Amino acid sequence: MADGAILRKRLLRVNPEPSVDLHVSERFLSLLRCQLAQFADRDDVRSLVVYVTRTGNSDTPALVPVGTWPGGLPALQPVETGSPLRQPAEDRRWLPLRHEQVLLGAIQVETQVVPWPDPLSQRLQAVARCLTEALCLDLEQQRLRQQLERQGEQLDVLVHQLRNPLTALRTFGQLLLKRMDDDNKNKPLVEGLLAEERQLNRYVDALSRLGEPEGLAAAEPTASPLLLPPVLSRPQGEPLADLLEPLLGRAAATAALQGRPWREPATLPQWRGDSGAVAEIIANLLENAFRYSPRGAAIGLHVDAGALGGPRLTVWDNGAPIAAEECEAIFERGVRGSSGQAVAGTGLGLALARNLAEALGGRLDLVLPPSAVAPELGSSGNAFCLSLPHSAQGR
Repeated sequence: MADGAILRKRLLRVNPEPSVDLHVSERFLSLLRCQLAQFADRDDVRSLVVYVTRTGNSDTPALVPVGTWPGGLPALQPVETGSPLRQPAEDRRWLPLRHEQVLLGAIQVETQVVPWPDPLSQRLQAVARCLTEALCLDLEQQRLRQQLERQGEQLDVLVHQLRNPLTALRTFGQLLLKRMDDDNKNKPLVEGLLAEERQLNRYVDALSRLGEPEGLAAAEPTASPLLLPPVLSRPQGEPLADLLEPLLGRAAATAALQGRPWREPATLPQWRGDSGAVAEIIANLLENAFRYSPRGAAIGLHVDAGALGGPRLTVWDNGAPIAAEECEAIFERGVRGSSGQAVAGTGLGLALARNLAEALGGRLDLVLPPSAVAPELGSSGNAFCLSLPHSAQGR
């Protein structure tokens, strides 16, 4: 017979209900002690015992004691199905701790007064409700922890398996590069593939370290949840140009594949700082430009002097301009412009880019049209301008 049915027929007079295997937390035990201590003024209460349901070696859950009042009671054993404590008694009653149809536990009350006075009954009911809510929170925390553990295990497996094709890609690329010593036309394409493989490995390394304390950004009240994990940041003072060159190569190859004009700056800025974060911003802006502008629209990167003391890097396109009322909203997490709804995306790229820019002491703005940045960029389209502070080299 189910545990809920036993309590119905012998003790609780409630509907049959399932139970859970619950392991309580230290926070719950602390709350429990406070709740039981309030009965010190009740001379009509002989003892209180709080039980939670727990599955042992059998399929029938037992009621396991987790708290008693008064504190001098001897150690108690779990109340199994055949325990005499489950039998009716004039001075012993049970209050169920249940959420909807799930039995979480019970309170055993032994009194010297029958029937219970109304104040005692009301206090016991209030304690039962409080403990039930606390047990629900414990149960939810337990489920979330188990879910996170399962997800972590699955992530470890995926990361491990992802390294295999990346290693093969690097090997094939290096072998191909050795056979192209005199092929100056196609050699940059293979070098670009190897550069992208190295970048993918950085992301895989970041994924593999998410569970480590140093793999997560410090939890501060004002910290943005979108900032890059430290493992993706570069050392302060690294030349920005070194990280922008592979991005320009990627953009040129994409433009050639899509048959669209591509324009890049004649020179790259000689800026030093958190260049890894800047590269992530530019990569996101370029990805958006190629994804959301029509295939025939021109795209480019423009570099000039910014208003914050450092360079200004502008990723622009000659596609349809973003609606004026959406120019600020698109920088919010999960928000995408109306013109791009038909294209797959998450709405995180611009939010990440702006948060990174502000963390650098810079600024990311949308300027319409691109000709407002420089006349040669065209009178239609969008220009995302990243203004950087002074180079770390010059500080």
